[in-house]
Amino acid sequence: MTLGAFSMSLSVKDIQASKTFYETLGFSVFAGNMEQNYLIMKNGDAVIGLFQGMFEQNIITFNPGWNQNAETLESFDDVRDIEKQLKSNDIKLERDTGDSKSGPASIVLYDPDGNTILIDQHI
Repeated sequence: MTLGAFSMSLSVKDIQASKTFYETLGFSVFAGNMEQNYLIMKNGDAVIGLFQGMFEQNIITFNPGWNQNAETLESFDDVRDIEKQLKSNDIKLERDTGDSKSGPASIVLYDPDGNTILIDQHI
């Protein structure tokens, strides 16, 4: 199972303060919109998302179909196939792909310590 691009989605209190902090650590804005309270920042292959007021806790994020530069991969494991593999291994999903047969979809699950994992396919 290949999960795709990895990032951390951080729930921040003050997006400007967080942007400045992570810039000090060598990150630069890659995507997003400050006015919409989210930024995606990169430092090499490390990717973090800063999200103000969108969710309560930090989220481990995977994007099937994308590399670390959000470029579409020619071949990848579709999120619905990942979902089937997880279910066949008795992994409980908080949210599944529903009735979608192709294209964008996502699933949410929790690791044994309660950390949220989002597998979010954009293509």
